[in-house]
Order: sequence, then structure tokens, then C-alpha cells
Amino acid sequence: QVQLVESGGGLVQAGGSLRLSCAASGRTFSSYAMGWFRQAPGKEREFVAAISWSGGTTVYADSVKGRFTISRDNAKNTRYLQMNSLKPEDTAVYYCAAGLRLSRWYLNRVNEYDYWGQGTQVTVSS
Repeated sequence: QVQLVESGGGLVQAGGSLRLSCAASGRTFSSYAMGWFRQAPGKEREFVAAISWSGGTTVYADSVKGRFTISRDNAKNTRYLQMNSLKPEDTAVYYCAAGLRLSRWYLNRVNEYDYWGQGTQVTVSS
């Protein structure tokens, strides 16, 4: 069992930055691929970014490419999502998710992840 806790959300003006953190406990986190997803009101949960369990592969949604960066710190059992140049359309609840040794081909698939955090709200004002 893996427990995930997100933090770092908040209110920011357009063009600003936030860094989300996802702290894991319960199992060796280094064997898990990590993804970030988001869900805006009335919309389906969508893929944002992911990093493979080896750390060798990162994948981004086209809408965030060049603005967001996913990273990891295995020593702290924590994954990060650095979000720069934020836009009002980035407003959503952001969730981190973990998938045991998830293949890099499935990193962007919401149904492939085994564990989810509770989410953290990100609001970008125009």
C-alpha cells in the first residue's frame, strides 16, 4: 500500500509559478512511476505529466509542455511538479498518482495508476 499526500497548491496570478509536492509513504517509492493529473469543474480528469519508475522517461501533455517540469527525489520519497507561466486554464484540482513499475507507454493513462492522493487546488487568476 502506498499513501500519497499532495501539497503546494494555492492561488496565483497568471504568469506566476507554483511547485506541487507529492510525498509518499508505505512502500519503496523508487519502484513506482509517478503521474500528475488534474480535474477542472465539470471536466474529466486529464493527464498533465509523468515520470517513469526509473526516472529515465518524462512525459508531458501538450498543454503544459515547456511550462511544467516533473522531478523526483527518491531520498525524500517525494515527487514534484514545477509549474511556471501559469494560465487561468490551468485552474483545477491536481492529483498525484503512483503505478508500480508502470511501462512508459502507459504513463499518460489515468486508469493504469494504482494509488492516488487527495488532490490540491490550484487557482490561477487572470
